[in-house]
Order: sequence, then C-alpha cells, then structure tokens
Amino acid sequence: MVKNPLAFAAYRYILASSILLLFTFYRYKSSIINFSLNRILIFLLLGFTGYFTAQGLQFLGLYYLPAVTVTFILNLTPIFVLILSIIFLKEKPSYTQFIGILLTLCGVIIFFHNDISFLKNFIGISLTFISGISWAIYMIIIRYYLRESREKVLPLTSNTMTLGSLMLLGTAFLKGNIIPISFNIWIIILWLSIVNTALAFVLWNHALKTLKTYEQSILQNGMLIQITLLASIFLHEKLDMQKILGIIVVFIGILLVQLPIFKRKRI
Repeated sequence: MVKNPLAFAAYRYILASSILLLFTFYRYKSSIINFSLNRILIFLLLGFTGYFTAQGLQFLGLYYLPAVTVTFILNLTPIFVLILSIIFLKEKPSYTQFIGILLTLCGVIIFFHNDISFLKNFIGISLTFISGISWAIYMIIIRYYLRESREKVLPLTSNTMTLGSLMLLGTAFLKGNIIPISFNIWIIILWLSIVNTALAFVLWNHALKTLKTYEQSILQNGMLIQITLLASIFLHEKLDMQKILGIIVVFIGILLVQLPIFKRKRI
C-alpha cells in the first residue's frame, strides 16, 4: 500500500507524463525545447491547477471521505465551470442547455441523496471542493489557450502534466512517505498511467478545442451512468428506483446540453 495518497498520485502522474514526454519528443521535438516566458507561465499555471491541486487534492479527499461523497462533490464541478466560462470566455449556454445543466445537477442530487455524509469531515469536504474548483479553472485556461493559440494538444498536455507531477512528487517527498510499493500496485499504477491518465488527458484536452467548457464538464457527469451500469453488470450491485430516476434525469440533462438542435438562443 501507498501510505501517502499524494505519493500514489505522484507515481501515477510521473509515469504518465514520462510516457507522454517520450512520445511528444518523438513527434514534436521543437515543441518540447522551445519555450517563451509566456508559455512557461501558462504551463506552470496549468500544472498547478490541473494536476497538483485538482488531482492531488482529489486523492487527499478520498483519504478523508468515502468515495461516494467525493464523487458527489466533484459532480457539482459544472457549476463552477459554467460561472467561469460566462465570465472569462464569454461562452454562454442556450436556454435549453441551461435547463439541461440544471437537470443534470438535480439528477446527481437524486442519485446520491441517501448515500452522502455531509459535514462530518470539514477537511475532506474542503479539499474536495478546492479540487473541483481547480479543475474548473484548469478547463477554462486550457480552452482559452487552445482557442487563442496554435498550441498542439500533445506537447501542451505532456509539458503541463510533467510540471504538475513534479509538484506532486516534491510534496509527497517532503511528507516523508515515498516508499517502495509491491509489483501488483505497480501494475495498477501502470494501467492508470497509460489509459486513465496519459491517453485520457490528451483526448480530454483535444475535445476542449471543439466543445465549450460547460458542455464537456457536463459530459464528465456521464461517468456516473457508466460506472453505475458497469457495477450493476459486473459486480451485481443492485439499482433502486432512486438511483434509476437519478440516472434518467442526468441522461436527459446531458442530451439537452449536447445535441446541436439545443445549442441556439444563448442566454
């Protein structure tokens, strides 16, 4: 076991960023070595918000809180994304999309209503909320930067993830809990690094070139549906009517946000 949750996050993101750096160096050598001051500052900010605080504090939140409570809080992230998107990107949802966002959030509340234990651990709640806000800030900056520059997604992702993972590793080292881990844990970390981190972040950032931040953030809430259905099929976890109703409401809300026919008449 990795005693320090930050250490587990550091191992995962260091390995993932190393893989991305090698691949990026192979394809875009000049994008790795050519840095302007503005580019360095953007990368540092993205590394801090998207990886060090958003991912690191999420792991810490899981240390203090049950996974279901952390998941519930992070599913409220679209609120922060929407507000920041309107203020800084001037990207506003249509009336129908706004209703879809509200429906999605209502569906999340319905789904988790009987499972969450609020206000029992102030530290865990605070850390998880900061994680969600940091992720929202990361999305806004990425969207703006990709919209206003000619930056390629792969170098952007690899460089920012490297900086963020080094911040995580440095913090974990200072905590004094960087310890050897078992072969089985390394296999898990390797899988998470390649599929759930390196590949996932490249695809996520690439999608932000096209989708507005609030549209993509709402899509992330679709994981609630995917995980629940997979758990039902493979783990035989039972679904009660409350969870089924929550899934239906979330699904309808996501459709209202994503379908092209509903992306007109901005607020």
